[in-house]
Amino acid sequence: MLKRTHTCGQLRLADASKKVTLAGWAHSYRDHGNLVFIDLRDKAGLTQLVFNPETAPDVHKLARTVRHEWVIAAKGIIQPRSEGMENPKMPTGQIEVAVQELEILNRSKTPPFEIEDAERTNEELRLASRYIDLRRPEMQEILHVRHRVTKIVRDYFDRLGFWEIETPMLAKSTPEGARDFLVPSRLHKNCFYALPQSPQLFKQILMISGVDKYFQIVRCFRDEDPRADRQAEFTQIDVEMSFVDSNDVIGVHENLIAKIFKQILDVDVAAPMRRMFYKEALENYGTDRPDLRFSMKLKNISDIAKQSTFNVFTSAIEKDGIVKGLCAPGNKYSRSDIEKTLTEFVADYGAKGLAWTKVRRSSLVARDSGHESRVTGPELSLAGGIAKFFGPELQQQIIQRFEAKDDCLLLFVADSERAVNKALAPLRCRLAKELGLYDENNFEFLWIVDFPLFEWNEDQKRYDSLHHPFTAPVQEDLDKLETDPSNVRSQAYDIVVNGCEIGGGSIRIHNPEIQQKVFELLNISKTQAQKQFGFFLKALEYGAPPHGGIAIGLDRLIMLLTGTDNIRDVIAFPKTQRGQCLLTDAPSEVDAKQLDELALRTQRHSHAIEQKTEE
Repeated sequence: MLKRTHTCGQLRLADASKKVTLAGWAHSYRDHGNLVFIDLRDKAGLTQLVFNPETAPDVHKLARTVRHEWVIAAKGIIQPRSEGMENPKMPTGQIEVAVQELEILNRSKTPPFEIEDAERTNEELRLASRYIDLRRPEMQEILHVRHRVTKIVRDYFDRLGFWEIETPMLAKSTPEGARDFLVPSRLHKNCFYALPQSPQLFKQILMISGVDKYFQIVRCFRDEDPRADRQAEFTQIDVEMSFVDSNDVIGVHENLIAKIFKQILDVDVAAPMRRMFYKEALENYGTDRPDLRFSMKLKNISDIAKQSTFNVFTSAIEKDGIVKGLCAPGNKYSRSDIEKTLTEFVADYGAKGLAWTKVRRSSLVARDSGHESRVTGPELSLAGGIAKFFGPELQQQIIQRFEAKDDCLLLFVADSERAVNKALAPLRCRLAKELGLYDENNFEFLWIVDFPLFEWNEDQKRYDSLHHPFTAPVQEDLDKLETDPSNVRSQAYDIVVNGCEIGGGSIRIHNPEIQQKVFELLNISKTQAQKQFGFFLKALEYGAPPHGGIAIGLDRLIMLLTGTDNIRDVIAFPKTQRGQCLLTDAPSEVDAKQLDELALRTQRHSHAIEQKTEE
């Protein structure tokens, strides 16, 4: 077998006259009657092979049998391409290899789709033949970036004295916000392990154990519906540190993010990054993960709207709701666009309607020699939509609040504060994208801080953790745990890039008494706490140091670095939206014998046993 000496992406004009052996897949094939050209591909790139019947007739004859995706090895001499035949789009575009020996290492069936046309191929077909899909240069580059990022992470933390420690994959089921994946135990009948939603309790126990600084690139599992930026199994860069405050954790990870973006994209990330209070983010952007590449802040106009004659607004305010809106520049959207497309869009997020009006310069009548003409005046006013429900003074107040210009579009939602923010936040991002208000290649980083420790669950009439029950309250708010739990702030922090939350963490509770008080407010009894977290609570009683950490979503980080909006692109073997692996056909049924060993029955298994008994 011919043994390769170089990869298909490393040869350049300076290598001319060298004898080389390359191996890879036949990416494309062109038979010009006399000369045959094959672009050979491996993970490093493409190199053009040329077969000449005058110099190597037998090799030329064999080359004419090669087809797409056959695996071949070729030995020959590097030569410059003919003048005018260079390909500046390829790093190897100035050279070709004049082949003297050719070996067919393996043939391929006709692929289910062409590598070059994969972007236009149904995703399910690509996932079912992932081994073909991953051959694409774009996918190879994503896998390469992922490798480089994990290498940067490991080197960075190693230099700072962190230890990489593995935590269990088979763990105890603990409530962490999503459904667990359960694994039945064969040795302990009717008992189950759970796949970890995160290593949260284990990494805190490592701090109690004196490890001091831990990290892990870890797989996590959550049985929830997948979406474009979420998978049931995903990867975190997981970190925990002892004797630190939030500034220490944030500082370490700002430098890590800066290093990654510099080495991968050659983008300079300024540190310290911007910080924003949770309340400010909700007030101005409607979300705790705002995209700051453009302004378009949301504005509350409830004080103005309650003076209008628009019943939709006044009724919402009377029910303790609010009226909030945004101002979009330009005059791109017609009335039909607004009342159909945009209204349907916010309805998908629960909005009951979308009110609108436009900003126009007033027209003045000018008389010249007995002729009248209309000219644009200096005053701005509202026109169309809900404008008729607002008098001139109220119109001016709205225009001033939004700092609106001529031809701006104002859009409003009236409802509870949560419902309004839920609808306007995605609308703001959609409009910015359609109006081209930001550069796709820019990155805006910020930390969201000062989260509430709790949020009120109206349905169950109790508090829930905004993050998780081990998040520490702000020291100054400890007294409020007894008197005003709704206004207790947490020592939590999320890092957001371009409207995408890529990580979140907190300083943890290390005092057993405070942990017990938080459990009480979350309506977790002592009996429940012992049953679910007893092993951890016991560890807390043996001298837990102050500690905190963070988890950065590796998959989302790679999405940002590679410019894809589909998380399945950055995972080698992902699941579909329905949680299926189309490559392996998982999940699938198992043999009845396996179920019997686990003392389990499925409905189908039980039915089969009943039928057998009846017979």
